[in-house]
Amino acid sequence: MSSMSCSRVNLSMMSSRTLLHPRMRIRSGGSRCSSSVSGSSSSSSTVSLTSRPPASTASNDDPILLRAARGERTERAPAWMMRQAGRYQAVYRKLAEKHPSFRTRSETPELIVEISLQPFESFRPDGVILFSDILTPLPAVGIPFEIDNEVGPVLEKTIRSKDDMSMMHDIDLSKVSFTGEALTTLRGHLDGTGATLLGFVGSPFTLGTYIVEGQTSRLYKTVKTMALTEPTLLLDMLDKLAVAVAEYACFQIEAGAQVIQIFDSWGGQLPPTMWESISKPSIVKTINLIKEKHPDVPLTLYANGSGGLLERIASTGVNCVGVDWTVDMADAAKRLPADKSMQGNVDPVVLFADENSIEAAVKDCVKKAQSNGPRGHVLNLGHGVIVGTPEEAVATFFAASKETFYDK
Repeated sequence: MSSMSCSRVNLSMMSSRTLLHPRMRIRSGGSRCSSSVSGSSSSSSTVSLTSRPPASTASNDDPILLRAARGERTERAPAWMMRQAGRYQAVYRKLAEKHPSFRTRSETPELIVEISLQPFESFRPDGVILFSDILTPLPAVGIPFEIDNEVGPVLEKTIRSKDDMSMMHDIDLSKVSFTGEALTTLRGHLDGTGATLLGFVGSPFTLGTYIVEGQTSRLYKTVKTMALTEPTLLLDMLDKLAVAVAEYACFQIEAGAQVIQIFDSWGGQLPPTMWESISKPSIVKTINLIKEKHPDVPLTLYANGSGGLLERIASTGVNCVGVDWTVDMADAAKRLPADKSMQGNVDPVVLFADENSIEAAVKDCVKKAQSNGPRGHVLNLGHGVIVGTPEEAVATFFAASKETFYDK
């Protein structure tokens, strides 16, 4: 473990690049609070709930996002954003100029920590997610990849036959030691700030899609054809990946991650019945293996384009269901069991609108998430932050999240 894991950043000492919303200030010790503006129409608001689930006093000292992901009562919806760290921030672009290789940025502990903390230093979200890539563990199972600046991830070798399966082996966690080192350091920085540290993994099917296609695809023709013509081959590969993904997730938890998000990024490209037979079994295996070792760590499952999958996602055993922006949050609240937390789902394009529109979208999402009765809700976008999003808009989003409270 790097000596850097013993260091701490005084997060109350904000850098000159820190970008605070006009209505937000920093309390001593680094926590953010809202300060009312006389006559402002955007002062703190409340969302009415008809009843409240009993609070768990044993976990009241845990960070708010951790509690919400577990389905516990919180005073407001905690917030973070997918792709929270990245090219929309000037400070990230400056760092990327110095370190142009994405693999270098995402596989060097010191850089992972710095990049992961950039949005936290700027906006004080309730969650900090590890800066990494869903393909990061592939070399650890015998499948190398590179990232082309134009086309994204590229795999020189693919699996399209039974013989090709020989390249895969059990995950070698020593090849992802930088992930564990970064998470341990991040946890040291965040303890006491009220923020939750999130780790993440790609689902077996999403990883398998890259392994079969060789790169990002628009049609997913090769992997879908394999699902229809050689389902046993595909399912065998996904079963092996399920074990590797579970071990990688447990490794992240043991290094400091408090919540794990599973990205079934391409699962929404499958018809619901095909998702049920192809993607779901390996996800369920992954979840069960993680829960065997870490039953109290909340797991969130997000699939882009998942409007037709919400009930199926809820049945996998996850604690929290990620909802993309194409689903009305009130409809999602009706469709999902009351014991499942929800995450989402403001349209990322809203962040290109004016401040009033952003605040209205946040309040609407928070209200609708509770429209079918109280439940855990983690406020997020319905997809990742878009490149070119104004940083001031991100600040407005997080400010609004901290000013929108549930009725007691």
